Formats: sequence, C-alpha cells, structure tokens
Amino acid sequence: MKDVDTYDLSWDEWDELQRPAAEKTDFDDVVEAAISRRGFLSGVVAFGSGAAVMGTGLLSGTSAEAQTASRFGFTPIPIATDGTVHVPEGYTWQPVAKWGQPLFSDAEEFSQEIGVSVASSDRVFGENTDGMEAFMVGNRQVIAVNHEYVNTKVNLPHTGGETTSADDVLILQNMQGVTVMEVAEGPDGWDIVVDSDLNRRITHNTPMTIAGPAAGHDLMKTSADPEGVLTLGTINNCGAGKTPWGTYLTCEENFNGYFGSSDPDFALPEGYGRYGIGLEGRYGYEKFDPRFDVSQNPNEPHRLGYIVEIDPSDASSTPIKHTALGRFKHENAATVIAPDGRVVVYMGDDERGEFMYKYVSNGVYTPGGPTSALLDDGQLYVAKFNNDLTGQWVALTPEATGMDEAEIAIFTRTAASAVGATTMDRPEWVAVNPVAVEGYCCLTNNRNRGVKPNAGGDDTSINGPNPRAENNYGQIVRWYPSNDDHGTDTFTWDLYVMAGNPTVHDDKYGGSSNINEGNLFNSPDGMMFDSTGLLWIQTDGNDSNEDGFAGMGNNQMLAGDPSTGQIERFLTGPKGSEVTGLTWSADRRTMFVGIQHPAAPFPDGEGMLPRSTIIAVKRDDGAMVG
Repeated sequence: MKDVDTYDLSWDEWDELQRPAAEKTDFDDVVEAAISRRGFLSGVVAFGSGAAVMGTGLLSGTSAEAQTASRFGFTPIPIATDGTVHVPEGYTWQPVAKWGQPLFSDAEEFSQEIGVSVASSDRVFGENTDGMEAFMVGNRQVIAVNHEYVNTKVNLPHTGGETTSADDVLILQNMQGVTVMEVAEGPDGWDIVVDSDLNRRITHNTPMTIAGPAAGHDLMKTSADPEGVLTLGTINNCGAGKTPWGTYLTCEENFNGYFGSSDPDFALPEGYGRYGIGLEGRYGYEKFDPRFDVSQNPNEPHRLGYIVEIDPSDASSTPIKHTALGRFKHENAATVIAPDGRVVVYMGDDERGEFMYKYVSNGVYTPGGPTSALLDDGQLYVAKFNNDLTGQWVALTPEATGMDEAEIAIFTRTAASAVGATTMDRPEWVAVNPVAVEGYCCLTNNRNRGVKPNAGGDDTSINGPNPRAENNYGQIVRWYPSNDDHGTDTFTWDLYVMAGNPTVHDDKYGGSSNINEGNLFNSPDGMMFDSTGLLWIQTDGNDSNEDGFAGMGNNQMLAGDPSTGQIERFLTGPKGSEVTGLTWSADRRTMFVGIQHPAAPFPDGEGMLPRSTIIAVKRDDGAMVG
C-alpha cells in the first residue's frame, strides 16, 4: 500500500490502491478483512452466505459440537412475537420495579386510569427505563436506573397527551431522570425497599453542579445562574456507567427535543443547528416553563448534553455534570483504568454521522484516594478509523480545533469535525472487556447514508467500520488499544459482528458468518460484559418480523463469546419494547434487565396499561446467570 492517509480517500480511491482492476469486487475485501482480523476458532470469518471459510463451521449454525464447546450456561431460545418476556428453560423472571411503583409509603399507588398523580410523581419509579448499574452500600444492594423519556398519552390521559398546564409539565419532568433505589430479595423474589434512606428520584428539576472546563463560561450563564456553575436537572438519560470509586454515571442523550420558543421568529443562536435545537419542543415545556424557552434563556441548552455523576450511597448528595467529557448525545460511559492508573472513559454520540470519543484523566486513580478531579481534568479524544484497520484517538485541543477548552466542551461535535474524525452509524453503547484489553461499540443503523444529519454536520459516507450503503441491521466494531493500554492514542480494529439476514440476502446484508437463522437480530443498542467476559447484546430495532426482518421477532438480548464469535439468543421482550439496561446482583445469581415502552399490556396482563419494567432473571438451580 502506498504511504497515504487512507481516511481521506473515497472507497473508489482506496480500492484503486489495493488491487488490480480484475480483482475488484465492490470493496468486499475491506469488509471481509474487518470481520476476520483475528478470526474465530482459528478460521477466517466471511460474510455473505453465512458460511465460515477455512473455519470449523461453528459460526454458520448452532451444531451439537458448538453447544458442547459453548461457554453459555443456557439453551438458546427461538424468536417471539407476543406480549411477554421469554427466557431459556431452567430460568425464570419476575418484575422488580414498574413505572409508577412507589419508592416511599406516602406515594399513591399507580392508577390504571390516571397513571401517576402530580403529587406523587417524584416519589415513584419513573417511566421508560434505560441504562442501570448496581451498587453495594454496606451490605445493602442499590440499583440506579435511567428513565429516558415519557409517553405523554399515558402520563397525561386527562388531556389526551397534550401539555396544557404547568402541572402537566411537572408530571412529565418528574417521570424522567434517574431512580436510585434499594432492592432486596425475599421469599417472593426481589422488590423495592420502600422508604429506604437510599431511595431517591433525580428529575428535570434536581439541583446540580457544573464542573470542568465549561463551568463559569459565558455560554453557561443564565438569569437564574449568573455564575454558570449551578443548574437544574438531567434530561433524556439513556445509557449509563459506573466509576471505579462506586458512583453512577448517567448520560444525557436527546436533550435537544425539550426546548422550544414562545417567539416563532426567534433567531436561533450559532451552534443550535448542529445539536438539532429548534423552535418547537417535543413536550411543550417551553409553554409553561421559561427555562426551556430559548427565546428567554438561549444559554440553557448549553447546560445539557453531558455525563452526570451521582453518589448512590448518599441521597442528599448533589449530582455533578462533568463538562470535560464533552457535550453531545451521550449514549453511555464505559470506564476502565489504564495501566498507569489514569481513568479512561469511552463514549458514543448516538446520531447518524457523529463520532466515538474517549476521555483520559490527567490524574491517576488510587483506591481510597481523592477522585474529585478525575473526570474534570483530562484530555478528550475522538476516534479516527483508517481503512487499513488501524486507528487513532485524536486529541481535541485548542491547537487542533481552533477552539478554547470551554468551547470544545460545549461544542464538542464541531471540534471533532475540525480534526477529521470518522463518521459512524449511530455509535451507541460502548463496553470494555474485563478479561481482555479490547473495547466494543454498537453501531445501531444508518438510514441516512449520504445525508448530513444536522446543519454543519458531516456527511455519513461509507467508511471502514460503517461499510454498508443501506445499513438497516447495524454492526459492532471492536478495537484493540496499542500495547494493551487503553490510555494510548493508537489502536487496531475489526468488526465483531455485522447483523443481517442470511435467509433473505446472500451478500454483506446477510451479515457476518456468526449470524445464522437461529440468532437473527437487528439494531444492536445496549451492551454489557459480565465478569467472565461474555458480551450481552440488547436490541432496539425493527420488530415487524417481515421482509428483510423476517425471522428476527421482537427485540431481544443475546450473549456473545468474544473469543469464538458465537452469538446466541437468551431473552426476548414483549412486542413493541426495547430491551435495554443490564446489571447483576452482587452474587451474580440474578440478572436485572430493563424492558422499555412495551406495546402489549406488560407486565400486568390483559386490559392493563403497558408499563416499562425492570425484571429479575434467575436460574432455577440458583447458579450464576449466563
């Protein structure tokens, strides 16, 4: 290969450099190399027909030999298209926490007619669960869980889903954010410990501290906070993370949709376009809460789009927004300690044509030592994937971007574009393998290939880790830090899996060879490793079970073996739901899984309102789950 920067080449130009014209086959060699860099079971994984080339054949189907060699402690299950949860034989599930379930005894019980009252809306479990983490506080088990958004029709039945008053806004604001709750297992299973002093609701109105390079900047100042260091609320909390020192990281994603303008002629400030902030909000907050009216408070959107740290051991503690981790549509935060003790946080920006990021602290983590500066003083990087399967983490510095540190923190997307980062197919959850030095990111899908998603955004062109022109299925990219050090700025990469449908397609849209008729899925979204190094993949995609999605059924959770590439289905969710959020009890004998926005009357049965729910999954023999 010529000594060139392959990132700057088009696929046609790159292909011309690689091989003679007679050998060109629509750049399939790049894709094949990406999904076979290390191979599985000493074989080379190909895409297309679902067969493994030079391999054992394990990945082209689920053979008896595959089950014998499998690390999975379950028999894979088929797809489902009904309105409930299914788990393997020998496992059972039960609800733990449902939308509207009281956290405190003074809260009203959930009503099938009105949902949740305004008086109880900050005293009950919120709606539409997403990322979560479990913690031990002394000998007590605590779960912190996000509530991403609300369904207005079920939260505001008296108005048909329309926001008509300040009380309506308050209900919606309180149903979102974060729940911190103590849970305990009794004779009848797991349940919320009502009235625990650790129980807490964090909503759109909870006071928070702004920390890091953007704190105090003019763009962060408002009439309510002229110093630019205090704010209210965390919004559209999607994925999550956990620090080594035992705090919860909640991630603000689609914050832009909460803002609007009472003045239809208001000229939107510079920087709004790249983040999709317009004149009309999704929920009508701006009609009754001036904080969300950009014509009155144009800096308020600059105070959202961050990662927020919460201490689950102290319900009186003030959450902290860490601006050094950048402002974008944060999906989750995967934290790992580099060999020299520095803290590394991997993050995805969940929008088509946006980027993957990494933060590396300047200070080092010492167990029991100070942690207050570790997420505020460090370097933010953005990923650049080369077509030769190498990559760099490019530092977002004032010299490289032409922006000062506060501007980089506030307009991170603009800074990343300035250094030529690689556009991605919706980088969602990131996961770091606890038993190998490698990271994974779900690239959910991309229906906007060739379209700039936001004003000033980057063209979502085909590139190495995003190789399909019409990406309705998604893929998972994997990278290997140089020198087995997450703190380094170079890496190599491959594709762990390309989702697809080999029963419909015989090309790259059939997926990589570890996709077969027995494990079909689309739109990988949530993703977590367990302590043994198994990768659990959750989906949020097309559940029509028709045409190109035939054989995929409802959204689901699968287990993947990073060493062999084997992927098997463990759980299916109710029709219409997203399976999202995963954590374990301290003894790993219970798996907690989130079921978001079911369309069926789940989990209470026929005639009842659908309720987002955290369920507990256990093995009947009491062994560890998985």
